[in-house]
Amino acid sequence: MYILTDKLTGGVYAVLNKDQIKTVQIFEESEDAERYSNLLEADGYEDDLDIVEVDISTVAQNCDSYGYFYTVITKNDFVVPPKL
Repeated sequence: MYILTDKLTGGVYAVLNKDQIKTVQIFEESEDAERYSNLLEADGYEDDLDIVEVDISTVAQNCDSYGYFYTVITKNDFVVPPKL
């Protein structure tokens, strides 16, 4: 499993869901995380991002601590970044 993190701060990249709650996207495949990162860059996202391999239970615990949600992006899902 993989997440995107800010290279400078180490913060985890998250999007706002339809209820305006920050949601961490956990990618099953590193290639999907890379594609998403490239789409962000193409859309003008300015922060440099790293792709970090993670344990889903650790991400879930951190999300609970910070009041975030998380979602697993499977190899069959196709997601695009929100408009900046």
